[in-house]
Amino acid sequence: MTAQTGNAPRRHSLWKEIKRNRVAYAYISPFFILFLIFGLFPIVSGLYISFFRWDGVGAMRWRGIDNYTRLFTDPTFIKALSNTFIIGIIAHIPILGGGLVLAHLLNGTYVKGQNLFRTIYFLPMVTSAVAITIVFSSMFGYNFGLINYFLGLLGLQRVDWLGGVGENIKTAIIIMFSWKWIGWNMVIYLAGMQGISNDIFEAATIDGARPSQVFFRITLPLLKPIILFTLIQSSIGMMSLYTEPVILTDQMGGTRNMGLTVMMYLLNKAPRGNNIYGLASAAAYVITIIVIIISLLLNRAFHERSHLEREEKRRRGRKRRYA
Repeated sequence: MTAQTGNAPRRHSLWKEIKRNRVAYAYISPFFILFLIFGLFPIVSGLYISFFRWDGVGAMRWRGIDNYTRLFTDPTFIKALSNTFIIGIIAHIPILGGGLVLAHLLNGTYVKGQNLFRTIYFLPMVTSAVAITIVFSSMFGYNFGLINYFLGLLGLQRVDWLGGVGENIKTAIIIMFSWKWIGWNMVIYLAGMQGISNDIFEAATIDGARPSQVFFRITLPLLKPIILFTLIQSSIGMMSLYTEPVILTDQMGGTRNMGLTVMMYLLNKAPRGNNIYGLASAAAYVITIIVIIISLLLNRAFHERSHLEREEKRRRGRKRRYA
C-alpha cells in the first residue's frame, strides 16, 4: 500500500514534467518517429525474416536457424567471407599506416603547401565511387590499360588484372580501395594530432627527445582513442565493401569468385536476382555479429594495453623513487 502511494506521486511528477516540456518533446519527436520507422523497424523485421523462407511476395515459411546453417555450409559464402577478410586486412595496412604517416608529415613543418596536399589526398573520398571504379577499370585493362602500358615500357610482361584465373583481382581491388580511403583516415589522424597541445611537444624537445621518440612515445599514445575509432570504422567498411569490386568485376566477383565479398553475396540473394530474403537477412546479421565481435576485441585489446602501460609507468616511478 505504501509502495503504491509512493509511486503515484512519482508518476504524477513525471507526467507533469513531460507536459511542462511538451514543446521541446514536440521538436525532437520527428527524429524518434523517423528512427522507429526507418531504423528500429527494419532491424527487428530483418531479424524476424532471417528465420523464414520468403521471396518477398508469397507466404513466409518458418525455417528456424536453417538459413544460418545454410550460410556456413555454402562454399560461395565461405569464399566471400575469406575474400572480404583478405582484401580488408591487407588494404587497411596502407590505409591506416599511410594515413598516419601523411597526417604526421602534414602536421609538421616537413611539407610546404599543406592545405593543397590535404585537399588532394581527400579528393578521392568525395569523388563518386562509380566514377573512380570506371577509371580504375580502364587502368587495369589488359590490352589498353595504363598500368600494363607502363609495364610494357619497362620491358615487363602484361598482367591480366581482372581476368585470367583471377589471381590478381584481389590486388586490383586492394589498390583501388586503399587509394580511395587513405585520405579519409589522414584527415581523422590530422585532426587528432592538431588537438594535442604544442606544450607537450615543446617540453619533449627541450628534454632532448628526437623526432622519432616524440612520434612513438608521445604522439602515438595520445592518438590511441583515434586509432581505435579508425580501426572500428575500417572494420565496418571492410564488411560493407561492395561498389568497388562489383564494378571492377561483376556481381559474382569475377573469375572463380575471387573478388566476391560478403556484401555482394548478400545483395545477390536479395533484392538482386534470387529474392531469397530470409537467407539475405541471415547474412546481414552474420555480418553485424562479426563487426560487433571485432569491435569488442579491439576495445579489449586497447584497454588491456593501456592498463599494462600504466602499470609499467608505476613500476618505473617506484624504481626511480627508491633508487
